Amino acid sequence: MKKQSKENQKNIFKKLFIKICRIFGYEIIDQNNFFIPTQEKSINENLSLPGKKSITLPLGVVKISRKVTSLTTIFRSCTNVNMLTQNKKRLFEEKKSEYTLRSLNSIVKSLKNAKKDFPLVSFEIIIVDYNSPKNDQDKMKKLISIPEVKSSLINLNINDFKTKIKKTNAKNQNVTDNQMSNMSNIYKSLLLAKDYCKDLIYFVEDDYLHQEDAVTEMIFTYERISSQMNRELILCPADYPYLYTEIKPSKILVGSKKHWRTVNETLCTFLTSSDIVNKYWEKLISMCEFEHYPFEQPLHDIYQKEYCLSPIPSVALHCTNVNSIFGLSPNMEWEKIWENNKI
Repeated sequence: MKKQSKENQKNIFKKLFIKICRIFGYEIIDQNNFFIPTQEKSINENLSLPGKKSITLPLGVVKISRKVTSLTTIFRSCTNVNMLTQNKKRLFEEKKSEYTLRSLNSIVKSLKNAKKDFPLVSFEIIIVDYNSPKNDQDKMKKLISIPEVKSSLINLNINDFKTKIKKTNAKNQNVTDNQMSNMSNIYKSLLLAKDYCKDLIYFVEDDYLHQEDAVTEMIFTYERISSQMNRELILCPADYPYLYTEIKPSKILVGSKKHWRTVNETLCTFLTSSDIVNKYWEKLISMCEFEHYPFEQPLHDIYQKEYCLSPIPSVALHCTNVNSIFGLSPNMEWEKIWENNKI
């Protein structure tokens, strides 16, 4: 009976100690089985609390001062154009609509997953579509019709932007019709972001396949690193292969489940805040009014002043040509992510 009494006292003391730790915001770890009794989670689970604190072992706690309140995803689609600037076939060699629908499906899955971790964050997805067949548009509308996320599809009218776009580019060549529609779509997306979005905006093209935890990782990482630096950020979801073709210095930061590195170049898929959009508005729309070389040069100029981060390994796969330096991210299960998002 004595032995049982001592064991009961020990358990009572342990429970009391855990309660005290919770009250004061401390976390404790049972090193014997890697269990976090204060959260009733294993060490491999997500220990961060949205909008409150970011926990990465063994680095400890980062108090969140930059709380995310909303995320608007602006998805630019066009199922009629296979490749914008080249005639090579894409990875998997399917028709363009297949990439658009699988990409959209992967984003919807990732948004639904993020809503579980961020129940107080408002999620919305807006499709800005140019000239896709009605059948494809109907499929897209069906994919985004989920209760967790507010959604809408807008048909782009490029006549609203044609007079704003210069007809010759930085190479003194005529701007193609496909590039004209692309620039108009980006322009429309930026206008939506400026006039409508209150917090985070994710500008994304229709050929990026996302891992299911991609949006969760980006939001947790944004809160953590923005709070550490006390500044707004730009996040690129892809770990592009071109980053490994030259030896360049990068700052390495810890996100939620990934490492993130500073980069000076991206394509036109990136996540940022309404503050960044407003701060660099003239620079951003210059990308839509004149075809620079490279096209994303205005973005690269912004990255000289702001932190742009890319994940290691990637959280999204860019489905361009297999030999493109902006294509296959290393150390990803490419076929698996493709098959998992089949409609």
